[in-house]
Amino acid sequence: MLTIRLPRSIEKRLEKLARRTGRTKTYYVREAILEHLEDIEDRYLAEVTLERIRSGEERTIPLKEVMKRHGLQR
Repeated sequence: MLTIRLPRSIEKRLEKLARRTGRTKTYYVREAILEHLEDIEDRYLAEVTLERIRSGEERTIPLKEVMKRHGLQR
């Protein structure tokens, strides 16, 4: 079970969409979460990784080195 508070304007849009399509507001909220959750996770993990790189906890490998390691250099 999940309870969320939405801005009134979004709540009204959901109500209108649900009424027009015969689906529930819950259906559309679930669809939106499922559609975008992976992108949100990716962004969060990228932000955490960037912070680790900036703080020196994690290092990067230059593209030239990666290509050389995998025999992709021309």
